[in-house]
Formats: sequence, structure tokens, C-alpha cells
Amino acid sequence: MHVEILDTTLRDGEQTSGVSFSTSEKMALARLLLAELHVPRIEVASARVSEGERDTVARICAWAEKTGNLPAIEVLGFLDRGLSVEWVASVGCRVINLLAKGSEKHCRLQLGQTPQEHIEAIAHEVERAQQAGLEVNLYLEDWSNGMKHSRDYVLTLMRHVSRMPVKRIMLPDTLGILNPYDTLSYIHYMVKLYPGIHFDFHAHNDYDLATSNVYAAVKAGAKGIHCTVNGLGERAGNAALSSSIAVIHDQLKGSTGIDESRINKISHIVESFSGILIPPNKPIIGDSVFTQCAGVHADGDNKSRLYYNDLLPERFGREREYALGKTSGRANIRKNLEALGIELADDNIRKVTDRVIQLADKKEIVTQSDLPFIVADVLKHAAIPQRVHLANYALNLAHGLRPTATVKLVIDGREYQESAAGDGQFDAFMRAVRSIYGNRLHRDIPTLTNYSVNIPPGGRTDALVHTIITWSHNGHTFKTRGLDADQTEAAIQATIKMLNICDGISLNESEN
Repeated sequence: MHVEILDTTLRDGEQTSGVSFSTSEKMALARLLLAELHVPRIEVASARVSEGERDTVARICAWAEKTGNLPAIEVLGFLDRGLSVEWVASVGCRVINLLAKGSEKHCRLQLGQTPQEHIEAIAHEVERAQQAGLEVNLYLEDWSNGMKHSRDYVLTLMRHVSRMPVKRIMLPDTLGILNPYDTLSYIHYMVKLYPGIHFDFHAHNDYDLATSNVYAAVKAGAKGIHCTVNGLGERAGNAALSSSIAVIHDQLKGSTGIDESRINKISHIVESFSGILIPPNKPIIGDSVFTQCAGVHADGDNKSRLYYNDLLPERFGREREYALGKTSGRANIRKNLEALGIELADDNIRKVTDRVIQLADKKEIVTQSDLPFIVADVLKHAAIPQRVHLANYALNLAHGLRPTATVKLVIDGREYQESAAGDGQFDAFMRAVRSIYGNRLHRDIPTLTNYSVNIPPGGRTDALVHTIITWSHNGHTFKTRGLDADQTEAAIQATIKMLNICDGISLNESEN
């Protein structure tokens, strides 16, 4: 079973609120859809919109003629006594999609015509298009309501238009009112009455059923399906190209000729051009849809691809990812480490996993790019005895006042607390720590000689901060690291590691 796809991103998709493609963007998308994705038909505009649109369509048609793609270019036209026909012919297009009324309510109330008058208007427009050398397809606008509320009107219309020189009759669910059961019933009814006619189905997504209705329409015998990239379109949009293709290929075992591997690329180009962001959980093209979060899923994938389905990311030019967060298990961490070329022993993977969970509990996003920093943070000081613990601290920053810090340390099981003011929050913290060691323990601590901050790639404002502090003590220089979403907290972590490394903390030191 082969299903013919018409992509109407450049016409119906551009009716999304706030979306208007420039000439260069329309040209680029037409090339991508036809030359890379191999969509067999694209609807690029409505006739008579503007002079700018005329120029854009003319340029698309000129390119299409040179590349052998002109039969794939279609333009929506109206029953306007030949004005649309003339417009379409003048830009070099050879296919017009005439808009007729598929419900009696639209015919009588919007056009003010009787069914017979409307049929005559259609016949005259089809004849004009033929005389101009155009191939004609016919939209029956509001057909879904016509089938629900004025079926006799639809049948009368079909008796006449089925005899006209029309290549395809296109059945729109204009207001998105259908469900899969109705779609299956209505399309089957049309196909049974007119088995020789090529019917297209045009879904809208008002009830979030557009993809389901595409499935039902193809199942019922529709030979063509209309889609838009990313589901762009009026109100809730149209059937998404990505989801429709996957459903036809996998659920219906049909063919379309579409190159699936290009879908993700084109979807993100349209996202950029339109300014309409793709939801992260959008099937096929969303950022999160090939990401496993639960550790048990990664474990199952490691053992026998237990959590795979037919929607393999490689089909769509993507890769499977394993999220790093509080539900991560060691299998998630191992998968991400493998992708980075890092091998760790099981005990170290457990330590890294614990650190990832600790960071994610702060509701921060942890990415694969953060992982090398986390590994370094955990493993660099894994063997250091933990004699010094930070029990509590409070930092205060107020306009016009010096920052202050109160710090409580537990050193070899004993608590010490001091407060201090400083030139910044971390300086105040360090002064409080030095007070504990100098005034209470009579010990010097290393001097800070360098302080560097790195943010793992990604440019996010919520990125983890990797702080490296270089210390000098008794002629020796060493570095400690801290990793956190907060820069001061990362520096404090590095400081506590320094205190544990530092020689000279004695069990026998007494207080003043």
C-alpha cells in the first residue's frame, strides 16, 4: 500500500498565528521538502494573497521547473471567475487546488448559493483551469461537518464533481471535529461509492486526534494524506508530518517514499524559521523522546534492548540518550560514560551515580556534558579521609553592608563555629574558617593562590559550575575542585576538600 503525501507547511502551516515565512525561507523549505525529504507534493501558497507572495511562488516554480519538480508544486485557488486560475498560471505553477464547499451550511451561509449554483460555479472554474493548462484538485471544505449534518448535500455534490476532470478530491476535517471511528466510517463510505477516485484526507488537530484520524483515513482507503512539518496550522494545527509518516510506515505497513532520516533536520529548520518551538515530548522530533530516564530502562537496554520499540532514533537521524537525574541508575551512567569513551570500575560508577542524584535533587538539569566534571569531582578526592565536615553555614548579602558568614565545622567529631565579614560571600566564609583554625585550633591553613570557574558546554543559565582552587601550604601547591549549580557552593565544596587534604589537623589539638 502506497500513500501519497502532500505537505502544506508553506500554505496551511503558515496560517499558524504569528508565522510568516520570508521568500528565502519558503525557497529553502521547498528545496528541503522536495530534494531531501522526497515529499511528492507540496502546497506552497494561496492565490492572490499579495504581490510578494506572487514573486515567491514564481521563484519556487522557476526552481522546480529547472529541477524537474514542477508537477509537485500546488497552489490553493478559489471559485472567483478565473482570477485564481490566471494568478496560478502566471507564476508558472501547473497544479491548482480549488476550494469548494463540502457542507451545505458553508455553501448557503458563507457563499449565499444554492447547491446547484455552487456546482455550476465549480464546473465553470474547473473548465477555466483546464483551458489554462492546469491540473485540478478539488477541496471540499468542511466536508466532515457535511458528512455529519448534510450528507445528501455531499452526495449531490459528489455525483457532479466525480464526472469533472478533477485528479484528486480532497476531504478536509476543516474544524478538527472528527474522531478515528467517524473518519474510518466516512472515508470508507466515500471510497465504497467512488472506488475509482483518488481521495486525500486533510486533518486538523483540535481534539489532538489528527494523527489518529490519519491512521483511520488510510485504513479506510484514502490514497493521500495532508501534513505539515511540526504540525503547524491554524488553531491547534494540522497532522504532523513526522508522526503521520511513522504511523503509516509502522502501524499500517505502508510506503510513502519519504526519507525518514531527514525529518529531524527539517523539523528543526522549520522551528527556527517559524519561531514555534517543538515541545520536548513531541513524538519523533522532540528533544526528550529518545531519552531514557529510569535506570531500569537503561539496564534493560544494556541486556537485550528490552525498552526499544520500532521507533529507533537512527531512523530519524537521531541518537538514543540516557538522562542524568535523580531516577538515574548505574546503567544510565554507564551508557553516558560509554558515549564519552570513559571506563570506570563498578565502585566508581556507584560514586558518580550518587553524586548525579545529589545534584539532580536540587532540580538542576544534569547533562552528558557535565559528566566529565562530575567524574573528576568525585574521583580526584575519593581516597581522602573525611575528618572535616561542613555541618552548617549561613551567608548574608545586603546592599550597602559587607557580606557576612557563619560557619559550623565538625572536625574529628567536635563542633566549631565562627562568624566573619568579608569583601564577598566566599571571602567571608574563608575568614570564618580561618578564625576556627587560627583562634580555636591554632593552626594555619593553606593560602588561596588561584581560583577558576568553568561552566560545562551548553550555555544554560542553570548549568553546573565547576570551580578549581589552587592552594599553597608550606611550600607545596595543590588543587581541589567543587561542582554545584551555585558558584559559591562549588567554591565551599573545594575548600572543605582542601581542609581534609591539609596536613597538620591533629586529634590532640585543644581549644583555647
